[in-house]
Amino acid sequence: MKTLRLAPGSLDSMGPLLTKLVAAVKATNLVDTLDSQQAITVFAPADPAFTALGDAKFKELAANPNQLAPIRQYHVAGKRYDAKGLAQAGAVTSLNSAGGPLKIEGSGDTMTVNGAKILCGNIPTENATVFVIDKVLTPGTNKN
Repeated sequence: MKTLRLAPGSLDSMGPLLTKLVAAVKATNLVDTLDSQQAITVFAPADPAFTALGDAKFKELAANPNQLAPIRQYHVAGKRYDAKGLAQAGAVTSLNSAGGPLKIEGSGDTMTVNGAKILCGNIPTENATVFVIDKVLTPGTNKN
C-alpha cells in the first residue's frame, strides 16, 4: 500500500481525527498528486466535518472519485503557507482554481478558511503545512 509523505510517515500518522480524509485521498488517487507537490498547504477536514455530510453522502462521494477529486483538490493550496503567511495573504488559490479562492480571515485561534474554523495548524510535514479544519470546503461557494 502506498503511503503519503504529507505527514511524518503518512497522513495516517496524524491519528484518528483524519481517518475519513485519508479514505477520501486514497479513493480519489490523490496520493500521487499530493506527493508530487514540493510545497503545499493542506486544509484537512477533521472526521466530524465529514460526519456532518452524512454517511450516505460520504459513501456516494467516495464511490465516485470524479466527483470527489475536485473537492479534495479544493482543500490544497499550491503554495506552502504558515499561519502568519495565510493571514497576510487573505486569500489563496487551491489546486482546483475553478473552485474560486480560499478566503482566509482572522488570525491565531480565530482563523478561518471560507468560514471553516482552523482547529489546529502549522503542522509541518515533508512537503506541506497542514491545517485541520471543522468543515468540508465546497468549490464555488466563496464568492469573494
